[in-house]
Amino acid sequence: MGHHLMLEKQSAYGRMIDRLNRFPQGAPESETLYSILKMLFTEKEADLVAQMPIKPFTAKEAANIWKMSELEARKILDNLADRAMLVDLEVKGEQQFCLPPPMAGFFEFTMMRVRKDIDQKTLSELFHQYINVEEDFMRELFVTGDTGLGRVFVQEPTVKEPYAMEILDWERATHVIETATERGISMCYCRHKKSHIGEACDAPVDICMTFNSSAHSLIKHGHARAVSKSECLELLHQAWEHNLVQFGENVREGVNFICNCCGCCCEALAAVKRFQMTQTLHSNFIMQIQEENCVKCGRCARICPVEALKLVKAEDGTRRLDFNAEICLGCGVCTRGCSHGAMMLVPRPDRAITPLNTAHRVVLMAAERGTLQDLIFDNRMLFSHRLLGGLLGAVLKLPAVKRSLAQKQLKSRFIERMMANM
Repeated sequence: MGHHLMLEKQSAYGRMIDRLNRFPQGAPESETLYSILKMLFTEKEADLVAQMPIKPFTAKEAANIWKMSELEARKILDNLADRAMLVDLEVKGEQQFCLPPPMAGFFEFTMMRVRKDIDQKTLSELFHQYINVEEDFMRELFVTGDTGLGRVFVQEPTVKEPYAMEILDWERATHVIETATERGISMCYCRHKKSHIGEACDAPVDICMTFNSSAHSLIKHGHARAVSKSECLELLHQAWEHNLVQFGENVREGVNFICNCCGCCCEALAAVKRFQMTQTLHSNFIMQIQEENCVKCGRCARICPVEALKLVKAEDGTRRLDFNAEICLGCGVCTRGCSHGAMMLVPRPDRAITPLNTAHRVVLMAAERGTLQDLIFDNRMLFSHRLLGGLLGAVLKLPAVKRSLAQKQLKSRFIERMMANM
């Protein structure tokens, strides 16, 4: 197996994996990943993708890198965007392209509609192996670092006075929907994938929400349907009624996605149960049991999406409700489902620091994962950039205390420039 992986590493797909791992949301190498990429990209496409910059680029820039005509480059880029392997954006009237990370990105996009151009059943089985059976990908995505890809949005009606006023606008899914420039609805990647391996639940499927530039690209290429503000809010209420968790992009401005997740199919919630932690994705609220109202019926334990609540029966026949605060999402599902008023959401003692926008989040994730040099010195064709990137990489490999000091300096000095450039 090791020899086979060594040969694969030297292939176009190996170079593509190296390119993916220059972004903070990477994809650890495995034979399963090679099989996935071979289903999604031809060898020529993988070779071209491996040369793509991390930051958005134009067809003209791609043509210069690939050493072909702009017309030929645009044809390739448009084809990849049509298949949702790339996201295309309108930036100041100019079309730009970028390679999204595997998650949230092109892994999900492949399953957000029924398609005939790929074998979605085989792909689902490969995704299940890589994400749900092998551990490296999800561990890297959800356990490494303090800045997470996504965060849980508290179900607003479940937070009662005196705490209801403490829900900030950017913590409200309703606010994201109401202020988005565009809204798209697609099939839930997780439940669609599970349907192909015979494990899907009966939760709504056409309920995955994308917003703003991501929605624009997915709608344009037929991977999502455009919806009005009112229809999107209706779908949010439908998600609440089905005890689904709102898991969205971990930013304050320009949220690009909100998934409506069930505990049985969602990969993020499965990671919480697998690794027994929520440090990178919980809301700023946490459940508190009102013992005087609890009748030990067990409904909250049955509907908790991450099994943070368990009804335990003692030898004397009495029952007690155990609560694992370490994995509580602060979503409000149990609070909504309790008819006795025994569940209450209260603010967490320490608020999580949510990045300003996608650029801010990516920079923080890169600093924590030791890939900031790849983000800053993106043009690997220039020797000076390679040299500086190597030096910065050496700084990020310092012992923990020294590295922490270096990261604080990098964040303060580079973050505004990074946000402007990205």
